[in-house]
Amino acid sequence: MAATHLLIIGDREPLAWVVTAQRMAFPRGRVPSSLAEGDELLIYTTRGCFHNPTRDLGRIVARARVAGPVRVLPEPVRFGEREFTEGCELRIEALAPFRQGLVLRDLVPRLSVFPDPASWSVRLRRTVLTLPPEDAELIGRELAPHLRSYEETVDGYRTA
Repeated sequence: MAATHLLIIGDREPLAWVVTAQRMAFPRGRVPSSLAEGDELLIYTTRGCFHNPTRDLGRIVARARVAGPVRVLPEPVRFGEREFTEGCELRIEALAPFRQGLVLRDLVPRLSVFPDPASWSVRLRRTVLTLPPEDAELIGRELAPHLRSYEETVDGYRTA
């Protein structure tokens, strides 16, 4: 059975690449062992993703599937000083308009993946967070009204 994960993106440049290329990349040796082809990914942008954490909120902005196995990339992907050597293909099924989406903070008290609501953001200091099935169902229901078709919304992410 496929798992559901939050894919946590903390900067606008990698976000633009992930959404427009429909790929994900990881630093050498940092691929989450729980990630498998067919898994659902809910793409989450942190408060700091757009370099203004006092204005922006952390939001879930897309629903995607892992569309292929994680492999060593023929050419590493670089963002600033960071190099990403392993990656996989994604299929983004639905996407919120740019800088919109479901505010995760509002659901924290109802999600078991965050056992201590006072320190919930600590669990987001990783690339992938696996969600319990009940949490995935709740987020899915709350996220659906925020999403549109990929084709309708992707252009807003090209200049992220």
